[in-house]
Amino acid sequence: MKICRNMIKMKDSVFLVMFLWILTVSRGDTEVSCVFMERCILPCSFQVADQINIRWHSITRDFNVHSFYYNQDQLRSQHQIYRDRTSLFKDQISTGNASLQLTGVTVQDEGIYQCYISTVNAPQISLTNLTVYAPVQDVNIQQVENRITCRSEGIYPQPELTWSTTPPSNINLLNSTTVQQNEQQLYSISSSLILSPNDTDLLYSCTISTPTNRRRAAWRKLTPISGSTSETIITCAASNFSFSHLLWRFNHSQMILNQSRTDGRSTISEEWRQQVKDVSESGDITLQDLSSEQEGIYTCQLSNAEEMLISDTSVKISGGSSVNVGGIIVAVIAAVLVAAAVGLFLFCKKKKGQQENNTI
Repeated sequence: MKICRNMIKMKDSVFLVMFLWILTVSRGDTEVSCVFMERCILPCSFQVADQINIRWHSITRDFNVHSFYYNQDQLRSQHQIYRDRTSLFKDQISTGNASLQLTGVTVQDEGIYQCYISTVNAPQISLTNLTVYAPVQDVNIQQVENRITCRSEGIYPQPELTWSTTPPSNINLLNSTTVQQNEQQLYSISSSLILSPNDTDLLYSCTISTPTNRRRAAWRKLTPISGSTSETIITCAASNFSFSHLLWRFNHSQMILNQSRTDGRSTISEEWRQQVKDVSESGDITLQDLSSEQEGIYTCQLSNAEEMLISDTSVKISGGSSVNVGGIIVAVIAAVLVAAAVGLFLFCKKKKGQQENNTI
């Protein structure tokens, strides 16, 4: 019995020592998120002692990532996918910094990394969970005939795409969405929506999102206008939209004007230099000397860091010196009044002459 009690005590002591050792060796997981193809730091710190040996290892893929001992890098056993992409902060090792710098981060780099430090004292281990993300950058939205298409590419992890309208409508947003992944494991996503023929001024919004960010692109078809050969104002209809970039296009492909509100730069294409007269603060454009060759679709594209708003306006060119219908009506009324006044004056004058003749 006494021997059994001693064995139990010894077993408990061994378990306690092992438990305490585990607590000192493993410091728990550190979460690190890195941008695709950017530089990333995997943190690791230790208690400084003599004979420092550092070994970074990918537990997920069982690859040797980076080794350091005898006061220098030892990369003979480094896996080839990390070649020329890893480094330590050597001037800070003596202060207890064994962090790893990884450049050109790819999706393949995701996983758990172990930082193993051995010195004359007890080993020290820390784990880092590396996740990679490629944020949604550009969302392209375009209308062709009765279909509107929204797409984006170069995204990780797999994105989600949703449609909505402003104001909210009872339209059933039946869409067809496809998702593909390339050799770099980045995702592209595309979705198409069938438009209703009576949806003028209805704003269609496409939002593409991941756990790290989202971007929205919106499109609408404004009421067609009749332009003039002398002066035509085409509106963006975006009074409440704060934008940093403005782009005007003709028939979806021909650039008219490209303007940055951030640095104040503005570029007008050579083909439209004579036609562009003015651009307002809200993005509306004033064109002059238009001809029938400039009939078509004018696209205003406003964007900022998170959103893009596109408005399409169909313009038909008619003759005349003004596009202001109200002004034309006023001018016609004024002419009629002047003619009536002249007629009345001549009538009165004629009648007065007749009365004078009768008197004589």
